[in-house]
Amino acid sequence: MYRDVSSCNTYNYGDALYWNARYVQEGGSFDWYQRYSALRPFVRKYIPTSSRVLMVGCGNALMSEDMVKDGYEDIVNIDISSVAIDMMKMKYEEIPQLKYLQMDVRDMSFFEDESFDAVIDKGTLDSLMCGTNAPISASQMLGEVSRLLKPRGIYMLITYGDPKARMIHLKWKVYNWKIELYIIARPGFEKPGGCSSSMKSSLEPVPITDDGQLPAEFVLEDPDSHFIYVCKKMNDMDENHIPSYTLKGDIL
Repeated sequence: MYRDVSSCNTYNYGDALYWNARYVQEGGSFDWYQRYSALRPFVRKYIPTSSRVLMVGCGNALMSEDMVKDGYEDIVNIDISSVAIDMMKMKYEEIPQLKYLQMDVRDMSFFEDESFDAVIDKGTLDSLMCGTNAPISASQMLGEVSRLLKPRGIYMLITYGDPKARMIHLKWKVYNWKIELYIIARPGFEKPGGCSSSMKSSLEPVPITDDGQLPAEFVLEDPDSHFIYVCKKMNDMDENHIPSYTLKGDIL
């Protein structure tokens, strides 16, 4: 396993000092990669609104707020930055469905085993992959995610990392995850000729090979697409695969 340098720069995105400084300098809210409106069909398909959800690396994003507006009842948000957490605690102190805790995803021992129905990660694993000791940090984080998930719980990873860069970390047998892959174009992407990207195609799981890779003939519609890995924690009674689902864009 190697450090992911495909979209990294000289900043150490795994360092709390970097994020504290950034949140002090920047006001407002910022959602990495995709807003909830684009991710909603996937979230609603795999994560019931009654689920206890852990949002790792929440930052100052609006996604958890949008999920509560959509009916989600219990979202615990964590971030390595004490600055971000203090800001969000103050902002949402009147919304009991949202809880905020300062925490490093590599050590979430504050929580008991199998205490969440779902974990959502929008860019946090990516940040660790850009930091020092990236492979160790990734395995620490994913081990904790696996520990915290209830049987049949869902880890939903939204990332810029394609299967060549991410499956090597996700397919460890100890996690016992069965994985489905979706690909979604970046916001505002238009096909050559001015046509918008097809929502229908992004709502269909992408076929992957036995070793978790894209077929050799597969061509990305948007070369800078985002990838959604839906990882289901299996137990001994489960079958050896997750059935393929067709998502509907008109889920409201």
